[in-house]
Amino acid sequence: MPIRPIVAYNKAGPVAFRVLSRADRLAWYESSLSQGGVMITEIASIEVKPGMESAFETGVRNALPLFQRAKGCHGMELSRSIEHPSQYRLFVSWETLENHTVDFRGSPDFQEWRKLVGDCFASPPQVEHVTRVLKKS
Repeated sequence: MPIRPIVAYNKAGPVAFRVLSRADRLAWYESSLSQGGVMITEIASIEVKPGMESAFETGVRNALPLFQRAKGCHGMELSRSIEHPSQYRLFVSWETLENHTVDFRGSPDFQEWRKLVGDCFASPPQVEHVTRVLKKS
């Protein structure tokens, strides 16, 4: 299912709140890699309650500083499904799995993240972590 990127940032600075072309997404990811060798990508599949899409996007926008200051976080991108506008994918680049599962999830910033967006969830997000195996430009 195609998804439309709507927000991203990296430690070098914001590239947020605009549609990112494929070239922009690759540049964002390469920038993340060059700034610390990102090893893990968190992918959260999020279904938002119908009619709460705008509130969810605002909540994510307001949460950017939480991710920017999180230990080991090198960037994030939020994409929205074209065919299913209440479905999103959140991609977060982490140095290690523990930076996400222990450091961030155990922090007050994670609780703040959930306060900002949790009411918008239609169901709990489905989260997985991946590492890149192959890249072809």
